[in-house]
Amino acid sequence: QTAASTPVKGETVAKLKVAINGFGRIGRNFLRCWHGRKDSPLDVIVVNDSGGVKNASHLLKYDSMLGTFKADVKIVDNETISVDGKPIKVVSSRDPLKLPWAELGIDIVIEGTGVFVDGPGAGKHIQAGAKKVIITAPAKGADIPTYVVGVNEQDYSHEVADIISNASCTTNCLAPFVKVMDEEFGIVKGTMTTTHSYTGDQRLLDASHRDLRRARAAALNIVPTSTGAAKAVSLVLPQLKGKLNGIALRVPTPNVSVVDLVVNVEKKGISAEDVNAAFRKAAEGPLEGVLAVCDVPLVSVDFRCSDVSSTIDSSLTMVMGDDMVKVVAWYDNEWGYSQRVVDLAHLVANKWPGAAAQGSGDPLEDFCKTNPAEEECKVYEA
Repeated sequence: QTAASTPVKGETVAKLKVAINGFGRIGRNFLRCWHGRKDSPLDVIVVNDSGGVKNASHLLKYDSMLGTFKADVKIVDNETISVDGKPIKVVSSRDPLKLPWAELGIDIVIEGTGVFVDGPGAGKHIQAGAKKVIITAPAKGADIPTYVVGVNEQDYSHEVADIISNASCTTNCLAPFVKVMDEEFGIVKGTMTTTHSYTGDQRLLDASHRDLRRARAAALNIVPTSTGAAKAVSLVLPQLKGKLNGIALRVPTPNVSVVDLVVNVEKKGISAEDVNAAFRKAAEGPLEGVLAVCDVPLVSVDFRCSDVSSTIDSSLTMVMGDDMVKVVAWYDNEWGYSQRVVDLAHLVANKWPGAAAQGSGDPLEDFCKTNPAEEECKVYEA
């Protein structure tokens, strides 16, 4: 740490300016998750929402899934809302090139539309003046690196790329426990089925869609469809390339999904208890906050607003013969995923050039971390 990056008493600590592009399910979940964090190195200053301030404020405050937001949400003027008194600008443009990222000094764009998921698309944010883009979906194109917190985020450095992907919610559920299984038992091959809540890209009633199954009424059907989640695990765990595949069954629940993975493993003679023990060890160690293990017979609604990426349902773990293992894991495909987007954005902020100077947001607190002996830093017990 250089002298220049050491906080000085009275210095204002700069936070990275963040824009949310697309204020839908993930955009609003991200803002709520970020609002719930203490000492975030991020400052969300603008959202791009085609519905304007009226929709942005109302749908942030009142949420059918999350309930009423405890924060005080107000419309300040025609292009500003406030959250607990903090102003957030609202812009409305479907063309990223027209967004005021340069004018506002935007450091990171959270790309949540699901539309701009390739280099040319997400790159429009960079052209508009932003410095980094985090895509909240699987990226298209090998030029955009993918990071799953708990699996390969340590590979990230500021110089790697201007555009990165946080993968999908299902890959975020699958990759952490697949990593544990591969390290402990060695994965030969496997298939996955995610029983997944319906999402906004399905139809409420039968209507045209490029996927003829997603064209059918979401709340009335079990809808088999494709998912790249299992194959995408190899983007963060390259040794598993070609070893995993899967499908999705979209079902009539609005949130929370569950992955069912069946794999052949190299290690022979293991038991379900051995598998669960490996998960518990990881959940209490390197994957704390990302992976959890549940021993209680719960159902999907019990995992709403779960902060972790995946929760192993230990009673459903099975071993067949001496080398086939079945694992079931729950995940909140909106909230848990959005928590990881915040984590990844924090990682990007912490690796930012000069990030050592970004502290808690409290200059005295940061000064005292490096100067604990100073008079104003001493804490006396009463």
